[in-house]
Amino acid sequence: MDDFTHLLPTIMSTALTGRVVQTNGLSTDVAGFPAPVGAMVEIQRQAGEPLRGEVIGFRDNRTVIYPFGNLSGVQRGNRVRLVRTGRSVHAGEELLGRVVNAHIAPLDERGRLAGLCRVPLDRSPPPAFKRPRIDAPLATGIRVIDGLLTCGRGQRMGIFSGSGVGKSVALGMMARYTSADVNVIALIGERGREVNEFIEKDLGAEGLARSVVVVATSDEPALLRIRAALAATAIAEYFRDRGQHVLLMMDSLTRFAMAQREIGLAAGEPPTTRGYPPSVFAMLPRLVERAGMSEHGSITGFYSVLVEGDDTNEPISDAVRGLLDGHTVLSRALAAKGHYPAIDILSSISRLMPSLGSDAQLAAAARIRELIAIYHDHEDLISIGAYRAGSNRGVDASIAMKQDIDAFCRQQMRDETTFDSTQNALLQLGAKCEQALSAPAAVGTPDG
Repeated sequence: MDDFTHLLPTIMSTALTGRVVQTNGLSTDVAGFPAPVGAMVEIQRQAGEPLRGEVIGFRDNRTVIYPFGNLSGVQRGNRVRLVRTGRSVHAGEELLGRVVNAHIAPLDERGRLAGLCRVPLDRSPPPAFKRPRIDAPLATGIRVIDGLLTCGRGQRMGIFSGSGVGKSVALGMMARYTSADVNVIALIGERGREVNEFIEKDLGAEGLARSVVVVATSDEPALLRIRAALAATAIAEYFRDRGQHVLLMMDSLTRFAMAQREIGLAAGEPPTTRGYPPSVFAMLPRLVERAGMSEHGSITGFYSVLVEGDDTNEPISDAVRGLLDGHTVLSRALAAKGHYPAIDILSSISRLMPSLGSDAQLAAAARIRELIAIYHDHEDLISIGAYRAGSNRGVDASIAMKQDIDAFCRQQMRDETTFDSTQNALLQLGAKCEQALSAPAAVGTPDG
């Protein structure tokens, strides 16, 4: 049986109390209440159930509390009671196939959860010198990622995308077809309508059966959105510590950052780049570094990042790109053409692919990328018929191979593919590309 006695000091209630003296927007100031940051508290109300919240800082000898719900009914002088001084969350095998909220309470109406144990909500990442090297690929079931952007067990990847470009579909395909043992999916700040749609349509019964879904919708307080992201990571760590390979998918890291912006500003932090306070850029690395390899198992992280106006250089995108081991960019132009998954190969990279792929795979992927780049550079000339066949061997090859490359990169939602079949298809396509590039130059005349 697991020994969690070290958590007792964080879950035992104390007799510490205080009084509400002021509200500031979404936060509450409490006097005579020296509780530590991160402590969970309970605010008594004149009518209705007590309101739970969390200590987020201090201001003018007062303790600042951010509530888990609406401040309606809270008035000056209300009593505030300390519930526990540390943060923890429930985890266990019984969570598989379930949909829960940030407090790990069921949302799926399938009965209460039993047999769970408490684990820390906040935890230090595995020490850098104890992390094993990432040397084994993880199959995602998405052909273009497994072939051209191969990801390893314990790698952390970003999915950079505007809204409505097919991000949820890609995550759902990964959950159904991945070679990982367990999926942990965090839906942070999603629209309420999209939660059921994702679970029933994109994830499906097959994907849900080996997944834990943690949900905090956009209408919930910022503190719950942050807690949901931390809870999903803690649950992934629970399974990793038991020797399993976990695929952690978080949609989205941007909404996590926006939630921390709300809390940071409420705590009195100064706004910096585009209104984001310094705590946002401090929390992002602490969150993503918790994924990765450990001595027992692995957490492979896919974090979606919403790019404002399709600008991949906005502050959160720029910060996250430097923290992760690669990024996959979804293109609105490709999505508009009906090309799904709409992955822009030229803008995407897996930093670990050179150490994961065989020489033959890397050579084939390089040839395919080369022809994609050549076609991209000459697309305008080709589309208006101004390119003369035979003028450039590389352009001739890119035109000849365009349909084959597109067929490899396209994949229907229900089109399951294995890692081995992807590698075989990649090698065959690479050989055809090499053949096209070495073929004698075509002779022709301009159209028209």
